[in-house]
Amino acid sequence: MRILFTCIPWRSHFQALVPLAWALQAAGHEVRVASGPELTDAVTASGLPAVPVGSDEPVMDKLDALLVPEVMAKVQELAERGDLLTDLSENREEELTWERLRWGYQMTQRTQAAMNDAMVEELVEYCRWWQPDLVLWDWLSHAGAIAATAADVPHGRMLTELDVVGRMRRHFLRVRQEQAPKDREDPLGDWLGEWAQKFGGEFSEEMVTGQFAIEQMLGSMRLKSPSPHLALRYVPYNGPSVIPHWARRAPVKRRVLATYGLSLEQAARHQAASLEQVQGMLDALADVDIELVVTLPERLQRELERVPGNTRLVEFVPLHAVVPSCSAVIHHGGVPGFLESIAHGVPQLVIGRVVPDIGERGPRLERSGAGLWIRGDAPEELEGARVREQVVRLLEEPSFRQAAGRLGQELAAQPSPAEVVGELERIVNRSGAR
Repeated sequence: MRILFTCIPWRSHFQALVPLAWALQAAGHEVRVASGPELTDAVTASGLPAVPVGSDEPVMDKLDALLVPEVMAKVQELAERGDLLTDLSENREEELTWERLRWGYQMTQRTQAAMNDAMVEELVEYCRWWQPDLVLWDWLSHAGAIAATAADVPHGRMLTELDVVGRMRRHFLRVRQEQAPKDREDPLGDWLGEWAQKFGGEFSEEMVTGQFAIEQMLGSMRLKSPSPHLALRYVPYNGPSVIPHWARRAPVKRRVLATYGLSLEQAARHQAASLEQVQGMLDALADVDIELVVTLPERLQRELERVPGNTRLVEFVPLHAVVPSCSAVIHHGGVPGFLESIAHGVPQLVIGRVVPDIGERGPRLERSGAGLWIRGDAPEELEGARVREQVVRLLEEPSFRQAAGRLGQELAAQPSPAEVVGELERIVNRSGAR
């Protein structure tokens, strides 16, 4: 088979696709990864062939261009009730008004266009020429759905987080149907429909949801959905990595990892915690008998006022190399930190609300007993004393590790990438592709 993966030019989103792409390649199938040119080096470094499409303008620049004053004013207005642009897990009926949903989808359409439009035409051209048997697209890469529709190819959506996006779409369609016909605006559907028509097709909801979904999240945490789905076991890929000497031996003291992924490298609105809050965490944990490993960009390391003696600062460490030796992990809710901790039965503390599904996943983590979540809606929630209190609980209460171990067993029982390859082969065979 020929399998085309498509991804927005965002490194962490691409890395989640790699283990399944490797498995398909190892099974003898041809694999290609299409994305914006800024992701090409990351793709080729993984050992997968890259297909650069679209402009080389950084995707963050495209997204920043959307933040015009009127948009920021609306964001500020909604922030007092919970921002749909950041936390898509809102599920309260009284909050899902048509005005709010419509505006949310207006911004969703703008965001999707900014991330995808530049890739579409070259991607469609490539799809029609290469003729893949299957397109698998990262959940933000609707260019893949557009190209698959244009080339009449089966396609599936790759999910890493809980499918709050799919649930929000169902809410939107339900509330939209209640409006007068002249008011039934659908910005996302209209945008996808315009692209489909350009290539001789028409819009369908499969362009939003995929014909099926591949989900890495734990089955016990998965949101119910009417769409077909394949479960996939999490397998780590952190990019090209070197395991440092200190990570090659058991720690002398209990090790706690604090990592915020790429969030601290982004603008303040994308950060799970400010540098001042990171400093507060270091100060509050300074007298706890642990080895605290903190991943922090070098430029931010230089801005810290104090580094306690129990703290090791590093720019990067592959999670799968250090998490197994940890007694607890602190992170911003990113899926690698979340699932890596579960895979090794390590209790975790999730901080902040910068990932779209954390309003759903945070409470589910707490209900499982395997970790804790600090929402961070108010700055004082992320003060060092609060973080210290929660970390000490994770370290001292055995129930957290026991629950994390149970989740680890559940995750290990999910189908491996190699097993999912067989399911994908059956999907392609049923579709009548070669």
